[in-house]
Amino acid sequence: QVQLVESGGGLVQAGGSLRLSCAASGRTFTTYAMGWFRQAPGKEREFVVAISRIGGNTVYADSVKGRFTISRDNAKNTMYLQMNSLKPEDTAVYYCAAGPVLVETRGLYRHWGQGTQVTVSS
Repeated sequence: QVQLVESGGGLVQAGGSLRLSCAASGRTFTTYAMGWFRQAPGKEREFVVAISRIGGNTVYADSVKGRFTISRDNAKNTMYLQMNSLKPEDTAVYYCAAGPVLVETRGLYRHWGQGTQVTVSS
């Protein structure tokens, strides 16, 4: 079992940057692939990016390629999402999730954080 807590959300102007963090409890962090999802009002939760257990492989949604960067520090049980060149359409609640494999499929992630709001003003 792992518990996840996101932080780092906030209000930023278009073109700005934010760095989200996801802190995991327990000693099992390295047994999980990790991912970021987001959910805008009235929309389904969508995949953003994921990283493998050791961090050697990543998968990005096309909408964030070249702007967002995922990373993890297994010594600190923490995952990060560096978001640059933010756009108003990036506005959403961002969730971190832990799963058994590196996939984009929301249903395969077993553990979820409570989410952190990111708002990008135009």
